[in-house]
Amino acid sequence: MASNPPLAISQLLPLELIDKCIGSKIHVIMKNEKEIVGTLLGFDDYVNMVLEDVTEFENTNEGRRVNKLDMILLNGNNIAMMVPGGDGPISGQRTIYTSGRPPWYDVQGQLVEPIIIESHDKPLFSFLFLGICGGSASGKTTVARKIIETLDVPWVTLLSMDSFYKVLTPDESKLARSNEFNFDSPDAFDFDLLIETLAGLKEGKRVDVPIYNFVTHSREKRSRATYGANVIIVEGILIFYHKKLLDLMDMKVFIDTDSEVRLARRLKRDIAERGRDLEGVMKQYNTFVKPSFENFIAPTVIHADIIVPRGGENQIGINLIVQHIHKRLQSRGAKLRPKLLKSHLNQPLPKTLKVLSMTPQIKGMHTCIRNRETSRDEFIFYSKRLMRLLIEFALSQLPFKDVTVETPQGVRYYGKRADGKKICGVSILRAGETMEQALKDVVKDARLGKICIQTNSVTNEPELYYLRLPKDIKDYRIMVMDATVATGAAAMMAIRVLLDHDVPEENIMLCSLLMAESGVHSIAYAFPKVVIITTEVDPEVNENFYIVPGIGNFGDRFFGTESLS
Repeated sequence: MASNPPLAISQLLPLELIDKCIGSKIHVIMKNEKEIVGTLLGFDDYVNMVLEDVTEFENTNEGRRVNKLDMILLNGNNIAMMVPGGDGPISGQRTIYTSGRPPWYDVQGQLVEPIIIESHDKPLFSFLFLGICGGSASGKTTVARKIIETLDVPWVTLLSMDSFYKVLTPDESKLARSNEFNFDSPDAFDFDLLIETLAGLKEGKRVDVPIYNFVTHSREKRSRATYGANVIIVEGILIFYHKKLLDLMDMKVFIDTDSEVRLARRLKRDIAERGRDLEGVMKQYNTFVKPSFENFIAPTVIHADIIVPRGGENQIGINLIVQHIHKRLQSRGAKLRPKLLKSHLNQPLPKTLKVLSMTPQIKGMHTCIRNRETSRDEFIFYSKRLMRLLIEFALSQLPFKDVTVETPQGVRYYGKRADGKKICGVSILRAGETMEQALKDVVKDARLGKICIQTNSVTNEPELYYLRLPKDIKDYRIMVMDATVATGAAAMMAIRVLLDHDVPEENIMLCSLLMAESGVHSIAYAFPKVVIITTEVDPEVNENFYIVPGIGNFGDRFFGTESLS
């Protein structure tokens, strides 16, 4: 397989992919939860497969049972998933996490577990921060990636110290081109920017990570936006050099690799990937790399919590690191929904709540969409009518300024005009997406963003799966759109995401067709500057977190997926 050029995903059909695995190792996961690893000998159109040199893994009440077989025939109907080149399940117990990010804040909408560090002027929070240090080409990046693979936890951010080289002066650039600039010296790194970026991540903020070009020895104009880390892994040759960096880290790992191995890896990397020649790489190694390791890097091993010999080859060391991270993560995660449901009972509705006047016409629309016998077509039609009215009502809450215009009859008219700040609608998928067209119908140049939040079926807590927001979203007035708000847990998560992207709280509005009192109170209590817009407020939420009397599952009724639920 390795000798074949990579193909675009659109060009590679499933059977073609399996065909390319013949003669190679493949990891097969069966529907009965058995897992099989072996060398693929052949298959047919029904994906019946023959494997040799087979290892079979089976989970039992007594633990994982491992069987060795010379050859096996697998029935394609019983195969759930295949992983080309896979080595099979990881030994030892693992905690399996969903692919969503659980709440990282409390019922007040504030980040959990503030940590005060003397060398930093802002409170930091319990995002797990792992630092990986070692000499050049010691295997730091390989170890980091293997930790991420073994960890099997979503929302992990991997940063390299290489992104934070200083911008070189013209004279320094000339030295770099002739391999006479010391890139392994502490003076070569922008520690201030690195510390600011990592502290921003640990404050829960969105940050822009620079991209360094090793061919031109300069930063590129574009940067990489990073947000939403449960685990932050940063690797670099001098990541243990600065006290403020050490203060940020929860765990420090040093990669100890023989100098001969590091030199061989560096030769291969710099010649193949960075366009250097052999003479230049050796000159730079002997003049700068080796002395810098001895003077600046090797002494920092005293700060390490774990020393990993042989780098990425040491799976035992990687497993120890992963076990520690799992223990830390299992103790985290706020439980929101039950608390939100019981909070603020029998309290008056907040002043930030704005409810559309209940005219007979509005009451009639509510009657149609609340009626369980209403057909899907009518449900969609009356929902869209209500959405349009809701958006118009929300716009009326924005600031307007006095203007004077001249009519076609040449007469002055004293009117109003919106204050001019741009509007962005952010829908909470999937139900909130149904409101996007109503916004576009009313505000033709409105931007759109999306946040996918789903409920974990085990914990009943909201989890963040995906977000797509304009890069300059902090400059907009934001309308967060969701069809219904029951406990307010999903809306709270969406607003927390916006705050993490530096959107001022007073620039956020929450728009929903129907809300429960508990949801209104939860949002108003956590975010008192957010204006809440709806067409009606219902009094209760039941044990399944549905609004009562309510509307049912809006997304299922709108998209026609009730039978799937």
